[in-house]
Amino acid sequence: MSAPKPKNKTAAAWLALVGGQLGLHRLYLYGIKDMWAWAHPVVAAVGWLGVERVRQYGQDDQLAWLLVPLLGFTLAAAAIAAIYYGLMDTEKWNTRFNQASPGTPAGNTNWLTIGAIVFALLFGSVALMSSIAFSFQRYFEYQVEEARKISQ
Repeated sequence: MSAPKPKNKTAAAWLALVGGQLGLHRLYLYGIKDMWAWAHPVVAAVGWLGVERVRQYGQDDQLAWLLVPLLGFTLAAAAIAAIYYGLMDTEKWNTRFNQASPGTPAGNTNWLTIGAIVFALLFGSVALMSSIAFSFQRYFEYQVEEARKISQ
């Protein structure tokens, strides 16, 4: 049996940023048997179902209020993973993912890694804040409607 190929920190960070909803970063790092890699697309698909429900039934669909934030939180979690991988110390990276070939340059940080971190900060904060704003706005509008029903 051959030794596993060294895992590149920059590739993992970009995979988390670009394909995080699909769990591509987990498949790259942990392999096809990783349970969490398969959970990412399921949660993202449920979030996309919420987006579709908003498009179909409008913003007053209460089920969409619960489903849409799942998509945003999945995107934010993928961005956090990209930041985590990108900022991980080279020694820690190689200890965790490149035990078979220590000292490889795969764990080194370069400008592409920094680019992934910057884009992950931007994209992740937008996704997270949008999800929170959507959730709270819909919740408070619902509370106002219920208060109007009670007062009449």
